[in-house]
Amino acid sequence: MTTYLGILGGGNISETHLRAARELEQVKVAAVCGLNQQKVQQLAETVQAKAFTDLDAFLDHRPLDAVAIGSPSGLHAEQGIAAARKGLHVLVEKPIDVTVEMADRLIEECQAAKVKLGVFFQDRVAPDIVELKHLLDSGRLGKPLLVSGHVRWHRPQEYYRGSRWRGTWALDGGGALMNQGIHTVDLLLWLIGDVRRVYASTQTLYHDIEVEDTAVAALEFANGALGTLEAATSAFPGMPRKVVVSGTEGTATLEQDELVSVDLRNPSQLEGRAGSRSKNQSASSPLVSDVRGHRRILEDFLEAIRHDRRPLCDGREARRSVEVVRAIYASSSSGEPIGLATAG
Repeated sequence: MTTYLGILGGGNISETHLRAARELEQVKVAAVCGLNQQKVQQLAETVQAKAFTDLDAFLDHRPLDAVAIGSPSGLHAEQGIAAARKGLHVLVEKPIDVTVEMADRLIEECQAAKVKLGVFFQDRVAPDIVELKHLLDSGRLGKPLLVSGHVRWHRPQEYYRGSRWRGTWALDGGGALMNQGIHTVDLLLWLIGDVRRVYASTQTLYHDIEVEDTAVAALEFANGALGTLEAATSAFPGMPRKVVVSGTEGTATLEQDELVSVDLRNPSQLEGRAGSRSKNQSASSPLVSDVRGHRRILEDFLEAIRHDRRPLCDGREARRSVEVVRAIYASSSSGEPIGLATAG
């Protein structure tokens, strides 16, 4: 059965969504919509789809079953709600939106319309990251004690200067944390569990933008583990992302989606594995060259529609990372620790 997909957004990430969709036989890209008429027309022509610059006309196009939203972050919920009210399933690029309130509105509207809601957090399908999740869930690392996430990336000033929405509170919702670091926030939540409290500082140290380009945060998890998070677009020339998880029975290190070391108290528990080098997120470039993660998320979303199940990362899962990032911003602004109400 063919699923007819609409691509909403005319930027780099929408091109990634389109490339991922082209690799799936059961998907037909039926329409593309965005403000940049020339770019939208180019994308549409590659798949013989209809091009739109008007959102309502795009959402009314048929056949159309679902939309992949890659517009500015601050528009995700608004546009997702419009799609849901037309009976369309909604798959949105990270973050789900830039506030918890708008995330909740989108979740509620999709539930009311009885359509699926999913979010592109492709870390959850990267093979080595899935293996790290299994190490934790199986208890082979023991009880989690200490975790760190390092996102020391670099973006030139032109990255922000050339965009109407990047680096703004209204449409980007934040800077290095909300845009680049959100993947790692979601990853830590997926691996370790809810965050109970944060204490943080965010600064704009390098770029001429409204939002932060450098952030540090101390995290207290609901299960008792402690963590640190760094996120930056100011760190020249940009370093591969690194995540280190230590438990009572061992330590695992992840670098750029590859599980580079696993040191266990009982090495016999470590099974053989094949490494993965799925470098989706670049330390120095915003372009996604490897679409395998997006393709797997899209494929899972289509299966969720066909079998009436939850997507791998649904709206409620995706709102958690936004809640943590907003708490980090609140802590930085107040100079005080901030507790999270939804932590278990």
